[in-house]
Amino acid sequence: MRIAIIGKGNVGSAIAYGLKGKRHSVTLGVRNPQAAATQELAVAAGARTASPQDAAAAADIVILALPWAAAETAVKALGDLSGKIVIDCTNPLGMVDGSLGLTVGHSNSGGEIVQGWLPSSHVVKTLNQVGAEVMADKSGLPLRPVMFMAGNDDIAKTQVAALLTDLGFEAFDAGDITRARILEPYALVWINQALLRGKGRNWAFAAVSRKENQDG
Repeated sequence: MRIAIIGKGNVGSAIAYGLKGKRHSVTLGVRNPQAAATQELAVAAGARTASPQDAAAAADIVILALPWAAAETAVKALGDLSGKIVIDCTNPLGMVDGSLGLTVGHSNSGGEIVQGWLPSSHVVKTLNQVGAEVMADKSGLPLRPVMFMAGNDDIAKTQVAALLTDLGFEAFDAGDITRARILEPYALVWINQALLRGKGRNWAFAAVSRKENQDG
């Protein structure tokens, strides 16, 4: 698939590294495609570079790897994404009552807001539930980490699930885009343990199923 990653921060870079050698054509959509640091990243990740608009226009899947504060302006500058699959990796984080928290919740979500900005696109909320280190590299993990997704279009989610599998995740469908209301707080569980409770960043959630009783 042709994949555009909009943003080259920790998450965008990690996804690019995670997709290296996985049969996809990856383009980094950045404001200055010729910058030395961007070219260095592109070579290391086996990706191309282009402006965000050009990268998105040529892609089958557009991945939004952006800070929430910059997301609306950046998304609306991408041009017409009608019919495209758009993966929303963002979490609507900000300072709430003096600590890091979600600025949107309960009756809305960042994923639903992004879908509202792109009413003719197939937005799938995912890749927001773990740190960049695990997105880039799953080596050393005893189990395949789980990654939930939420979106309104089943065909789009099937393609996103395949991409998540290529990235080394076990893809779980959480339901329609309103289920982003539970996936974004779920991301805060990881953030709390990783950054505030001392667990560090090199871990992820996994889904463990009980084996069927073969003798019964």
